[in-house]
Amino acid sequence: MTKLKEKRLSLNLSCADMSKKLHISKTHYWQIEQKQRKLYYDMAFKIGMILNEKPDSLFYEDYH
Repeated sequence: MTKLKEKRLSLNLSCADMSKKLHISKTHYWQIEQKQRKLYYDMAFKIGMILNEKPDSLFYEDYH
């Protein structure tokens, strides 16, 4: 399970909840979470804001 999914679930948010907050489709969000879609910084920043995390801590394995 990705850090992104773990954090989302810890906040009791569904993929549908995230997609609504981000104004994207559920499929688009799911693909981001599964690392099947290229992620741009602006979207990473928005996701981090929703989850109250720095984008680096959600998307980069080396982040400490």
